[in-house]
Amino acid sequence: MTSDLLFVYGTLMRGFDHPMAKLLSANADFLGEARCRGRLHLVKHYPGLVTSDDPADIVHGELFRLRVRDAMLHEFDMYEACGEGFPPPTEYVRELLPVTLADGSVSVAWTYLYNWPVTNLPRIASGRFLAP
Repeated sequence: MTSDLLFVYGTLMRGFDHPMAKLLSANADFLGEARCRGRLHLVKHYPGLVTSDDPADIVHGELFRLRVRDAMLHEFDMYEACGEGFPPPTEYVRELLPVTLADGSVSVAWTYLYNWPVTNLPRIASGRFLAP
């Protein structure tokens, strides 16, 4: 199973003056704000998403449709330092997970899950990296 959708919840979101955020917006169509089940932790100046079984744990982000899926996923794998050529355990792993759009529709999208222990990392209780 695969997807041409990418769910982002941190520095790749719109409004970030980051080269990779600009790369994403130039090569993907913004589909809307979305959410997934999980917990958000502050790693350094960026967040990490870990999955959760608790329906109350919600992470908010944005959903994009990649125009050239494989090339773009490769770029973002390099940015997140995961995938081919990076020794495990990598800080992030790219996985498919269900995301819900504002209209309630559910899609399966790629996202980058934080893959290291979060024991000592502060939790972002709002589930929003950029709290309004």
